[in-house]
Amino acid sequence: MERSLQVIRPARRAWLSAAAALFAALLLAGCGSEVKESPYQLSERSFLGGEGQGIHFFAEDLCVPDGSGAYEDEAVTAESAALFSLSDGTVPYYKNMYERMNPASITKVMTALVAIRHGNLSDLVTVTEDAVITESGASLCNIHPGDRLTLEQLLYGLMLPSGNDAGAAIAVHISGSIPAFAELMNEEAAALGATGTHFTNPHGLTDEDHYTTAYDLYLILNEALKEPEFRTIAGTSSYYAEYVDSAGETVSQTWKMGNQYLTGEREAPEGVTVTAGKTGTTQAAGYCLIVSSETDAGDEYISVVLKADSRPALYDNMTNLMNKIVN
Repeated sequence: MERSLQVIRPARRAWLSAAAALFAALLLAGCGSEVKESPYQLSERSFLGGEGQGIHFFAEDLCVPDGSGAYEDEAVTAESAALFSLSDGTVPYYKNMYERMNPASITKVMTALVAIRHGNLSDLVTVTEDAVITESGASLCNIHPGDRLTLEQLLYGLMLPSGNDAGAAIAVHISGSIPAFAELMNEEAAALGATGTHFTNPHGLTDEDHYTTAYDLYLILNEALKEPEFRTIAGTSSYYAEYVDSAGETVSQTWKMGNQYLTGEREAPEGVTVTAGKTGTTQAAGYCLIVSSETDAGDEYISVVLKADSRPALYDNMTNLMNKIVN
């Protein structure tokens, strides 16, 4: 059942979509088809509200680069990366952050956000044949057609072991089909101003029409962090699930988080704690990671690394980004 208080109302959605379209036009103006990395001018992005509302800025609550973020850093070797300060709205570092990239399983941040806002965590979901994933190397949480789990359990299976099967099961439960769910994901992305994003599936398996940007991933995670349930799930290192299969027999699994900062396999810089995140890896996308983190002083950040060339390089890149928080 959709939770009406948390779903963006149609009028606001239409306003945000119009704002997003203008935002994209301003970014592309004078650049042909190439998206250039240049800071916004907030003065060019104001929108008149209704009577007595005055002027509202499209990006007034968002991180906006002011031109001071470094573009070249030998310590950041990934194809695209960015660091966003949620506390003061700055972007201390960015590299190719508007370039369209394959996000792999970071897609699942949007899948989780849509599921939380359009579903009920206590819903009992019967897994369908849509959850049978045959692509070689695809990550799974090992559920099967006929299994019955709660939506909450599926979200843990989605976010911790990065189950593509869980993503498909969630999509069919929420929207009736994977294409319909992808359409809902795109509606939510447009409402957030994620103009460089298009989803075709809920799990991130490779599709040339499935793409996003480092900046758009910030927008999506920033929105997901507003949901306490998302923070809990995406910040959990392991989860024990017990459910029933098609024969009514009890099945149990323990799912482990893929984010090595949360499992203790990698350490964040001193004074920084990683609070949530999502990994993503495919041949097309390379090694990808997005995390939220918090300093000892309580300042919150989002960091994105896309298309690192190895898993060790991915975490080296992310640590080097977070080093910019405390140095």
